[in-house]
Amino acid sequence: MSRIGKLPITVPVGVTISVSDENEVTVDGKLGQLKQKVHPEIKMVIENGSLTLENNSEDKDVNAKHGLYRALIANMVKGVSEGFKTVQELVGVGYKVEVRGQILDFALGFSHHTYFVLPAEVKATAVAERGKNPTLTMTSFDKQLLGQVAAKVRSLRKPEPYKGKGIRFQGEILRKKAGKSASKK
Repeated sequence: MSRIGKLPITVPVGVTISVSDENEVTVDGKLGQLKQKVHPEIKMVIENGSLTLENNSEDKDVNAKHGLYRALIANMVKGVSEGFKTVQELVGVGYKVEVRGQILDFALGFSHHTYFVLPAEVKATAVAERGKNPTLTMTSFDKQLLGQVAAKVRSLRKPEPYKGKGIRFQGEILRKKAGKSASKK
């Protein structure tokens, strides 16, 4: 049995959790609504402001998913109450980003601008301070969607290993490679 799966999920004030007959969990909060289908053999019990997932199965697959579903539902509860945020830096001469509604306009050293359309659930802001790398901050109540969008944005110009130019997460540590050494004539 999963140690993570046994932990109760505390439900903050303003968040409602409901479980349908098809074992679909719906989490409602001030920031939005999220749904997640759960394996039929995992039972959910809501009592005293907390949600507990119970697994009475001996099936190896169900035991493996017990902790997974508990983590997914905990992320849903945190998302609709507090939200999630990711910050990315654009490292490189002339690299910049502008936010125009739900469209991101990137200048990434190509001969053309690169445009990226954000989903409706993701909000973005861009900051460009003199002497610092431009930063892109994205927020959402859906952790899975936010991570997927951040990965797609990073893939527009991955950090290269020689100079470190590209889009990277703030605080990300890159392993740099040594360049060619000059000949010794």
